[in-house]
Amino acid sequence: MAEIAAGAAEAPLKGASLRTVVAASAAGTTFEWYDFFVFGSLTQVISKTFFSGLNETAGYIAALALFGAGFAFRPIGALVFGRIGDRVGRKGAFLVTVTLMGGATVIIGLLPSYAMAGIASPILLLTMRIIQGFALGGEYGGAAIYVAEHAPDGARGRSTGWVQTSAAFGLFAALLVILLTRLTLGKIAGPTAFDAWGWRIPFLFSAGLLIVSIFMRLKLDESPAFAAMKAEGGGSKAPYAEAFGQWKNLKLVLLALTAMMFAQGGVWYTAFFYVQTFLEKFLKVDPATINSLMMAATAVSAVLYVVFGWLSDKVGRKPVMLAGMTLMLIMYFPGFHGLSATLNPALSEAEKANPVTVIADPADCSLQFDPVGKASFTSSCDIAKSALANAGVSYINQPGQPGQAAMVRVGLATITSVDARGAPKDVAKALKASIETQIKEGLARAGYPAKADPKRMNLPGAFGWLMVFVVAATALFGPIAACLVELFPTRIRYTAMSLPYHIGTGWVGGFVPFTAFAIVAAVGNIYAGLWYPFAFTLISVVVTLFLLPETRGRDLHA
Repeated sequence: MAEIAAGAAEAPLKGASLRTVVAASAAGTTFEWYDFFVFGSLTQVISKTFFSGLNETAGYIAALALFGAGFAFRPIGALVFGRIGDRVGRKGAFLVTVTLMGGATVIIGLLPSYAMAGIASPILLLTMRIIQGFALGGEYGGAAIYVAEHAPDGARGRSTGWVQTSAAFGLFAALLVILLTRLTLGKIAGPTAFDAWGWRIPFLFSAGLLIVSIFMRLKLDESPAFAAMKAEGGGSKAPYAEAFGQWKNLKLVLLALTAMMFAQGGVWYTAFFYVQTFLEKFLKVDPATINSLMMAATAVSAVLYVVFGWLSDKVGRKPVMLAGMTLMLIMYFPGFHGLSATLNPALSEAEKANPVTVIADPADCSLQFDPVGKASFTSSCDIAKSALANAGVSYINQPGQPGQAAMVRVGLATITSVDARGAPKDVAKALKASIETQIKEGLARAGYPAKADPKRMNLPGAFGWLMVFVVAATALFGPIAACLVELFPTRIRYTAMSLPYHIGTGWVGGFVPFTAFAIVAAVGNIYAGLWYPFAFTLISVVVTLFLLPETRGRDLHA
């Protein structure tokens, strides 16, 4: 047995084998991001295809498909595939996950439209999204563990950094395939072809990626650490009970969640996703400019993941990750103010010259937290605040008289809102649109820009602020896979590591845009939504500083 373990321990030293392991593992995680960006970029087309003409119930199903399946099922997949990975093996678990994930992506490209299949169409889409979320729950943990257990002790951070950089590869692949498909179909079949049927091509394109990924993973052997453990009879027969029922292991799960994954969910999703929402929704920057900025930032991030992973091999995981989350903690508010100053200075000028005030009965105002798109928010206060939040305008809250309709004061002008609760849906929609139009007209007269002026944009300055976020996010995310793998014992590593990871990214990170918008609408400040990721990041900074041990150099065969 000792000879087998020794042989397994020597396996990571084979450079060519390690390159194959890294490439095969990263290919699967690239699927995750390719699918995410393709689906996100084509949401408008998909909505028209699958949700057109749906009644209220079907609309609710559609909303659940976009939200619930994308995030809520990740921890479930983490538990299921974590148990498989700890009992049967790493290779088998993440071979299944990539097959499920890639297969579901391809099937989305083949699904019938609502016009063809009626209510079955969005139900099938929902099913595919559930399968994807379920599979993603086991994909990342398997890939990170497999690479780390093959890598030499002094190169785990650098090697697993390639798994992290798959996010950048996925983004570029998605944007490139969509762009080329649009351009090609536009020349061959006309401008309407893409929306009619061409959107399916990016999904079907993943079939090729799936075949390559499965082929590469089939050539791999089981990880050395797991093979040695099984040879010695040290595998866990009850991963759940051992990982979550024994305090010595449960405290590691809680430590991983609070020290690393709280910050990961807040920092990374803010840097790469919420920032796009902020630029488009609040600063009114055109999508083409946002895409250009984010593609440039993502290109740099692809290098930095590996750089910071390598750095963590030299100085330790803890100092690199702590530096990243601390940098973001310090720069959340200055950074977003900097983006405003560089991309839409006219907005800041208007807010100073003609501040906006909302005068409303506090009882008439609700917290507009709506992750599934079900709530209507049709009180006079909600209509007024929603219009201002969507316009990207900060405002001051002033208590009004009980029962009084909300009023919006813009400079010297006052717009009185209306209460549309209880009105038929079409009437409520018309009333809401009327108030929103009046508010927009009042804002325009007061000098508030309807969109950011390209002539006044300082794009290099904006890119500089984005790079601050990118450095913070990659410094945290680059070493995190190696640290998570090293934190847990081999026998429960897959189960124990995957759950906190997907709670942090799926639930903390996934709720960033919804929670941030709700906070902005309630508080009246377009920067107030940053308090949500700030709070989670602050918790992680404190826990990491005082409780997280340094894991660099730990024996993964323990």
